[in-house]
Amino acid sequence: MAFTLFVPPLVLNTLFLLSPFLFFKAFRTLIRVVRAEDVRGKVVLITGASSGIGEQLAYEYARKGAFLVLAARREAALLQVAEKARSAGSPDVVVVPVDVSKSEDCKKVVEKAVTHFGKLNHVVNNAGVVSYCPFEEAGDITRFARIMDVNFWGSVYITHYSVPHLRKSGGRVVVVSSVGGRVALPGSSFYSASKAALIMFYETLRAEIGSAVGITIVCPGWIQSDITQGKGMIKGGKEGFDAAAKDAAVGLVPIASAEGCARAIVKAANEGRRYLTWPSWYRLLYVAIAIVPSEMLDFFNRSTYFQKLIW
Repeated sequence: MAFTLFVPPLVLNTLFLLSPFLFFKAFRTLIRVVRAEDVRGKVVLITGASSGIGEQLAYEYARKGAFLVLAARREAALLQVAEKARSAGSPDVVVVPVDVSKSEDCKKVVEKAVTHFGKLNHVVNNAGVVSYCPFEEAGDITRFARIMDVNFWGSVYITHYSVPHLRKSGGRVVVVSSVGGRVALPGSSFYSASKAALIMFYETLRAEIGSAVGITIVCPGWIQSDITQGKGMIKGGKEGFDAAAKDAAVGLVPIASAEGCARAIVKAANEGRRYLTWPSWYRLLYVAIAIVPSEMLDFFNRSTYFQKLIW
């Protein structure tokens, strides 16, 4: 009886306290939609543009009439993406083969963008590599430094050279982190660490840089790409395919389309959103982390992952 009498006031008080917050969020969302940025004629630099999310981002920005600078290691694949992007509506596309783990390559691609187009409006840090192996089976762990070099430093290098130009244009940095940067994924400790580092770096940068340059932090879940085919750094620090480790990591989680992810990212960037988790249902994992005892989560993750490896 006492519980029945207590719950309604608690619910009402909670709703009363949340109402201003929910109204503010709804109003801010409406303003963002109405005032969404038009990227037609603007210059967008995309790293990791030869496949997966990066490739689809090129097509999505192209459909909106943006000029493109596409960067990745595989020049032949980049040229194919560039041709399709022109057909999709981009007025001009520049291809720059780079290894983002090298600072001088990152400087080169930014300089090429500004020299060719005279400005820079959006920088999308998408290049990344995943790891598929438990820490104790990694072998020579120094080889896995490449994950941090590409995922973290590659993004930081590009941003470092881009910020002066983005300040002039009132532009935006879009950084593709991962749900794995917020949620522990057994078998991907190096990858998750690099993605978590990205989130904290850009949250700190946002506090430092203020509104001069917009920052959108994206946390995708499992998205159709080479990564979800099992390509990444595997035991021994080699780059290759490990289907068993990939299946254990991905499990029964639905793999979302790269096209849908790219549409969501460009929409979020144009609306000036600070964060995007896509697909949105992954946000339930954040709630689970907040309310479920960590010991239970660890046990579930560990037992599920290693059982799948055995099977």
